[in-house]
Amino acid sequence: MKNLPGLRRLAGLVAATAVALPALAACSTGSADDDKAAPKATTSVDADAFPAKVTTSLGTAEIPEEPERVVTIDYVDADAVLSLGVVPIAAQKVTWGGTEDGSTVWFDEALAEIDGAEAPQRLDMTDGVPTDEIIALEPDLVVGTGGALTEQDYKKLTGAGIPVVGYPGAPWFTLWRDTVELAGQALGRTALAEEVIAETEKSIAEAREAHPQLEGASAAYAYLNPADTSTIGFYNAEENRPKLLAELGLTTPDVVKEVVPADVFYQTMSSERAADVDADVLLTDVESAEEVDVITADPLYSKIPAIASGNLYAEADHSIALPMSAPSPLSIPFAMENFVPKLAAAIDGSGS
Repeated sequence: MKNLPGLRRLAGLVAATAVALPALAACSTGSADDDKAAPKATTSVDADAFPAKVTTSLGTAEIPEEPERVVTIDYVDADAVLSLGVVPIAAQKVTWGGTEDGSTVWFDEALAEIDGAEAPQRLDMTDGVPTDEIIALEPDLVVGTGGALTEQDYKKLTGAGIPVVGYPGAPWFTLWRDTVELAGQALGRTALAEEVIAETEKSIAEAREAHPQLEGASAAYAYLNPADTSTIGFYNAEENRPKLLAELGLTTPDVVKEVVPADVFYQTMSSERAADVDADVLLTDVESAEEVDVITADPLYSKIPAIASGNLYAEADHSIALPMSAPSPLSIPFAMENFVPKLAAAIDGSGS
């Protein structure tokens, strides 16, 4: 897939300043330690970066020296760590919007820019964080800033002597900048983290400028269930999807602020109030084009003003929708090229 110049520039930044090479085997006979060979980052860490302490809601990670065996928990964690030139030894398997190998297009493209880098082991987290499997990998750092880590997971991992960087506030409310900053602190690369953030912000600004119809438009990111149209779900205005829309110049409708409490990630309301959804454009993820037909023909959903006026953006390609829920320095440029033009078209009245 074609990438935005922002992603190419970011890949160039990673390749030029943060090349990570897999460690060579110590000897030809092989040993148990060879199976745990870690990628060696040649990135220059900040002066006096270690020992480091990173405090989050789950506790304080004390990191005595530069980590070499990093495991990431949430999708954005893996992208953030890689954007800093460090290849994680293991990362969560991407089961929604990912590749056949459990990765993503943007992660693989960035990885390919790093000479000799090997893909991380992908961990199945369908049933939660596999703490035993992670401990067996003998990591010297675990980064889990999103929300998948539970307090029990944290206690088990730290009880095994592993420094763990958790989420800075409430789970599932971590913004991509926070993840990059926390990863930068833990990896001793705060200066590079700021460069990566600035480069990512540039790609957002370029997309915003290229699509002026986004400015000031109200957008509601909703969950619509074709199998049960009795409710409409909304994400908190501080959640990743609405926050990224805000960075593009869009606003959150009053109905979303009314329905979703400040401390709740997601909330539903009765579809009987469909006419109250005061959004210029309505966004939702679907499984197929057929579901769009069901949504637009439904007696309740069709009363949503944006649906009635043709301002619906229903994305059936999960790889295009994923960056909105998991925005990162790697996925955001992809979204700016693949998601934003469709959003702009929906605002113009050429929606799904």
